[in-house]
Amino acid sequence: MFTSVDDVTARLAETGYLASPSVATTVFLADRLGKPLLVEGPAGVGKTELAKAVAAVAGARLVRLQCYEGVDESRALYEWNHAKQLLRISAGRDETWDEARTDIFSEEFLLPRPLLTAIRGDDPKVLLIDETDKADVEVEGLLLEVLSDFQVTVPELGTVTATRRPFVVLTSNASRELSEALRRRCLFLHIGFPDEELERRIVRLKVPELDEALTASVVRVAGALREMDLRKVPSVAETIDWARTLLALGADTLDETVVRATLGVVLKHQDDVLKAAAKLDLDAV
Repeated sequence: MFTSVDDVTARLAETGYLASPSVATTVFLADRLGKPLLVEGPAGVGKTELAKAVAAVAGARLVRLQCYEGVDESRALYEWNHAKQLLRISAGRDETWDEARTDIFSEEFLLPRPLLTAIRGDDPKVLLIDETDKADVEVEGLLLEVLSDFQVTVPELGTVTATRRPFVVLTSNASRELSEALRRRCLFLHIGFPDEELERRIVRLKVPELDEALTASVVRVAGALREMDLRKVPSVAETIDWARTLLALGADTLDETVVRATLGVVLKHQDDVLKAAAKLDLDAV
């Protein structure tokens, strides 16, 4: 997929994703070694967007498994279309059970979910297992089978083995510790908040209409907010939202009046808003 680290950087940039050297290097190695990529970091720093950008660069289909508490094998792997099976059984009343069973447990009645979808077929795919840490620990056992051998066993049909392995990205906000067995199968990448220069480039790319000086002010103030003891510090996505907000308001400068009126764009808790309003010194930023 990629010929070099510089190739990763350049091609991701074409999709609007500005990758740091560590991100570009790890993506290149994951592609070259055929290893899943585990990406950890705070919400809103571009973990999911990285998978989308890789899919766009490769011209691949993005297959997404959104994890949540209670997600199980039927939601992640496959399930049978029970309603259609019942209709088939009803239509063949004169058949024996052995005859009906052979038919209803066939490809026609199978509903593939993201993990099975990702390893079937010869077309290029990017498998995104999003917010892996929100899934129950038991789901990791299922992921281990898929990520170790890229195969899935359907008892009624046999073992499905990938003829073309997908590029796999697992994301985690580190709300719980993932198992060592899962980590061993992946290359690890931590994406934190970007440095000021990179974040300024990102905002300029996403909101090119905003004045450069105002862009720099937004990035500096966002950085100052991240240094405060807040429940939820602003992410890169929220910095971009703030830049778009200032553009929509027609603001020329980021003064105290504008900041107080728009803090709710970047801070999501009232106690954070009050703390920032009291402690933020724009003259020192």
